Amino acid sequence: MKHEMVTLEDKYALTQGRAFMTGIQALVRLPLDQKRRDRALGLNTAGYISGYRGSPLGGYDQQLTVAKKFTDDHDIVFHEGLNEDLAATAVWGSQQAALFPGAKYEGVFSLWYGKAPGVDRSGDVFKHANFSGVAPKGGAVALLGDDPTCKSSTLPSQSEYAMMDCEIPVLNPATVQEVLDYGLYAIAMSRFAGCWTSIIALADTMDGGSVVDVNRDRIEIQIPDMPNLTDARFIKRNDGRAEKEIVHRAQRLPAALEFIRLNGLDKQILGETLSRDKRKIGIVTTGRASRDVYEAMDAIGLTKTRAEKLGLTIFKVAMTWPLEPTRISEFCKGLSSVIVIEHKRPLIEDQLKAILYDIPKEDQPRIYGKRQAKGEVFPDTYVIPVPNIARALYDFFPSGDHKAQAESYFENIVESARKAGLREKGNIRSPFFCSGCPHNTSTKLPEGSRALAGIGCHFLANMHNPDTDMHTQMGGEGVPWVGMAPFTEEKHVFANLGDGTYSHSGSLAIRAAVAANANITYKLLYNDAVAMTGGQTPELAGRSVPHIVTQLQAEAVRKIVVVADDLARYKGVSLPSEVTLEPRENLMSVQKKLRDTPGVTVLVYDQTCATEKRRRRKRGLMDPAPARAFINPAVCENCGDCSVQSQCLSIEPTWTDTGLKRIINQSTCNQDMSCIKGFCPSFVS
Repeated sequence: MKHEMVTLEDKYALTQGRAFMTGIQALVRLPLDQKRRDRALGLNTAGYISGYRGSPLGGYDQQLTVAKKFTDDHDIVFHEGLNEDLAATAVWGSQQAALFPGAKYEGVFSLWYGKAPGVDRSGDVFKHANFSGVAPKGGAVALLGDDPTCKSSTLPSQSEYAMMDCEIPVLNPATVQEVLDYGLYAIAMSRFAGCWTSIIALADTMDGGSVVDVNRDRIEIQIPDMPNLTDARFIKRNDGRAEKEIVHRAQRLPAALEFIRLNGLDKQILGETLSRDKRKIGIVTTGRASRDVYEAMDAIGLTKTRAEKLGLTIFKVAMTWPLEPTRISEFCKGLSSVIVIEHKRPLIEDQLKAILYDIPKEDQPRIYGKRQAKGEVFPDTYVIPVPNIARALYDFFPSGDHKAQAESYFENIVESARKAGLREKGNIRSPFFCSGCPHNTSTKLPEGSRALAGIGCHFLANMHNPDTDMHTQMGGEGVPWVGMAPFTEEKHVFANLGDGTYSHSGSLAIRAAVAANANITYKLLYNDAVAMTGGQTPELAGRSVPHIVTQLQAEAVRKIVVVADDLARYKGVSLPSEVTLEPRENLMSVQKKLRDTPGVTVLVYDQTCATEKRRRRKRGLMDPAPARAFINPAVCENCGDCSVQSQCLSIEPTWTDTGLKRIINQSTCNQDMSCIKGFCPSFVS
């Protein structure tokens, strides 16, 4: 048996064979492969990547940094965007590089990445950049990080409709292999059609891993011959504003549709060999839903052989908008029914109905989508559960070799739901701050005050502090109070604002509050890391606390106080004369003083993220903690005040011979030492 040498660099270095990679790593490899293809064609191109992190693309920037050796060798520049819309503007600019003297490359192919909220806030840029066009040897692709189940977001998301509004074609990959391949098709389609393209990125695809075919010849991209296309579809100087719309709809979108048709990206994936008279029921699906369809079929025993015997055939859509009409209408002809299975709102279903409207009545199938044959409805919220898909299929095929397995499956589903219902109460575990997290302390409020939440790890205060409530989009922290204050007798609120969000867009929120002369105290939580997306450094690297307070002072903030867990860090540090420095123990008294100060005030709470602190200590990047805390069980009376003071999960109950006591779990403790503030003689340090 031959054992080949395997290295961790294979996922980026190999140009033949197969390599294991995650979806995120496939996106890192994508520009490398594009550069290799361009080199083989004799093109002198470069790559540009910019965006803003957020699940499921939270680790993309980190992986690009790790792969810097490869990106440098392939003329690929990576810039972390200050925020999403400015990053998109930079990508737009990359397409303009070859228009002016001094260009070093024939074109720049570019990738923008961002989470769905970033897609929303970048709509204006996307529209302008897309209607302006791309360079013929460049191309621009938006990577859309969607969170359809609201796993790590403030709202569920589906970015396809935002792209439809911006008139940007959307590709929806189902596997890691398709992430890489669709990416190459997306760049080629962008170059040919002259418009931006986009790719849906879901967490289970981005975080998942698989062995991927990396052979250069695995795909052969066909370029359509469309004599009616002109160079007007590409980006140019001094273009007419009104003509952009005409060019986009008359040339770019038809070119994208023809590209998809010629390359056969929309295709039949089951029942290809069935004759037309044996085809009865068709499924049209895309992306993650296509995997869920096969899982549902497997659950009820519909093997490929059994499904084809019953006349079932499946068509998988690659580009969900605009929907290429030729291949899908040919697929649907002669079928009695077509079931459209897509998560969230009915994007394909509505387009398909419009496409089939004009075909002969005798060839028109009955379309089932969000509403099924027996009146059931596929949900347009969350995602369609696999049992719902299985039930819909069983309604169409109630008899056959699969019947016994299907009935057993549905019985198990009902029983599992019953048992889950019995366990539901009392077993819900809400997320909580890490042990030693600075937000355990910084989000506490003086009695009689309340706070507005913001985007970041500190959002969890919403779930555990009854005096912290509501939230905004990223960068809108505290601004709801501007609209609320004139209409209430309440005099003051606090607003939590992370340092990463401050760099992203939150500084404008403070400016807006100053402009409105609002009575509000911003708690700027400086934890030195964007912890919720992997511990990255905020984009304004080097923007230390002295820099921030100097900027705030110039913005006419009335009063600024810095509160720190370790005042020794400020030895020799120069703060503006009117900015005061206080120890963490004075947090409550500082908040009360700021609450009583008219106008906009800011409390900068300076304490490093506990998880980042732990990482840095392990890597030798930070000095070890000088002390540890322990609880003497012979003295402890289990009063719980240490937990009240610290809100730390490392303080755990433990049974002893003399009853229930408290213990500090040293394996999870991050040595924050806030627990010793409790009024208790049992602590030993």
